[in-house]
Amino acid sequence: MKTKLIALLPFLAWFKTINKNTIKADIIAGFTGAVVVLPQGVAFATIAGLPPEYGLYTAMVTPIIAALFGSSYHLISGPTTAISIVMFSTISRHVEPGSPEFISMALTLTFLAGVYQFAFGLARFGTLVNFVSHTVIIGFTSGAAILIATSQLKHITGIYVPTGESFLHVWIDLYQGFAGFDIYLLIIALVTLFSAILFKRFLPKSPNLLIGMVLGSVLAFYLPRFGISTNIALVGEIPAHLPPLSMPNFSFSTFSTLASEAFAIALLGLIEAVSISRAVAAKSNQRINPNQEFVGQGLSNIVGSFFSSYAGSGSFTRSGINYESGAKTPLSAIFAALFLMIIVLLIAPLTAYLPIAAMGGVILLVAYNLIDARHVVKIFKYSKSESAILITTFLATLFLELEFAIYLGVLLSLVLFLAKTSTPRIPTLSIDNMNNEGSRNFVNIAKKPLRQCPQLKIIRVDMSIYFGSINHIQKKIEKISDGQNIHHILIVASGINFIDLSGMETLASEHNRLKRKGGGLYFVGLKAPVYQFLAQAHFFEKISRINFFDSKSVAIRTIYRRLERDICTQCDAKIFNECR
Repeated sequence: MKTKLIALLPFLAWFKTINKNTIKADIIAGFTGAVVVLPQGVAFATIAGLPPEYGLYTAMVTPIIAALFGSSYHLISGPTTAISIVMFSTISRHVEPGSPEFISMALTLTFLAGVYQFAFGLARFGTLVNFVSHTVIIGFTSGAAILIATSQLKHITGIYVPTGESFLHVWIDLYQGFAGFDIYLLIIALVTLFSAILFKRFLPKSPNLLIGMVLGSVLAFYLPRFGISTNIALVGEIPAHLPPLSMPNFSFSTFSTLASEAFAIALLGLIEAVSISRAVAAKSNQRINPNQEFVGQGLSNIVGSFFSSYAGSGSFTRSGINYESGAKTPLSAIFAALFLMIIVLLIAPLTAYLPIAAMGGVILLVAYNLIDARHVVKIFKYSKSESAILITTFLATLFLELEFAIYLGVLLSLVLFLAKTSTPRIPTLSIDNMNNEGSRNFVNIAKKPLRQCPQLKIIRVDMSIYFGSINHIQKKIEKISDGQNIHHILIVASGINFIDLSGMETLASEHNRLKRKGGGLYFVGLKAPVYQFLAQAHFFEKISRINFFDSKSVAIRTIYRRLERDICTQCDAKIFNECR
């Protein structure tokens, strides 16, 4: 009963660990997180095409729900750059960014994405994220970084660019409208950008983005005092109140319009959240439950859609800062949200003096930090297949619809996974009679040249036998049988985790073919679950149970009796004890 209650209300598991020391540590970490997310929330909402306050609302609501129902002690949820750019790309095709219709569709998209995520968690699909290559995320975020930076160029140059233009068309518009370039907007953006970089460099624990925005705002405020005439657009005052109630649009037409896009956002959000929580957990030595994380992310988006929040996920920056600040429990995420509420109520009117160009400078820095140059270089250096995935996902992000780029990247990851598992390593083994410890072991002949039995070939399959890999395994068996004229084949099965029905049918067919030639297929060292599944699937009716062995010595002794004596008497290899 207690286990079921904790599964339903996971926060009960860490509530009992709260004490005076953990609360103190979580309050400090929470305040730090609130200061960090303040400029980020405004910037991310701008990227998403929403009014700035919606980024702050998201940072107030989603962290609380995700902390209560997730599994990570340090993951901080909220608005993220990748999801923000997908939100903008998706909804701007239908309605004008920033309009009431845009906001309504954003809330509906958030609700749908949350439903997908919650359903995935209940269905225990948490392990699915393991099949999505990290290279896909690197390629997508690198492409998203370029898109984000491109989207801000009109704000920091003053050049008019129509809303909703594609990546290529934006650059064409910037080139054609260069006569409208405003140098002072660029100066404000660069002052914001470089001041944020310098404070991060020399005062790493300072709220560098917030400081950069303040300095950019001060510069914009004093430029007219020096007689400089410029048209500096301002963000405008953010409402100084808590997230208001909202209602997604539950009409069938809206759901059908946004269903596929919501799936892409749900998938991207889950990959982000689980990847980040695992990365932080590797440092904190905490075990992450992906299924529970799915539930937490799903509920945070579902609830958020009713409190003026748009789709969020785990933030690597804020989660890393949360851990480094000494957070002990998920209570730190709740404190961060509460502190943010207080800060917004106190300083919201000051955003009326924030130039959009300064915001553009901050977003440029955010975009730059999205590019993981170290991993990109490593991928290009060590893996051609991963490099192809990276380039494809990157280019798809720039030139295709963003949700399609996500699907394409995931599809390529699965293709890569199947390609790797479809050609398992099948080393040939032989007996090592020269072992220094006095024991006789099977050794890969590629590592040590050993004599082999002319009638019995010993191979090891280093991966599971399923529909994708069986063709490769079948060719190996045929090569041994037809090319080397060896019809007794012993498979060392210690590396086989499962055998599916296609694998069983093909193995049975190969055994019967070898049997007609006087040989057969033999197996040694099958894992108990695999053996049990083969028994349940009546595999032993097709290949006799006497062809399966628990120990290598029994397998060799039994198979040796089935070899042709005439060949044995003329053989000079004599690698088995039975040969002597």
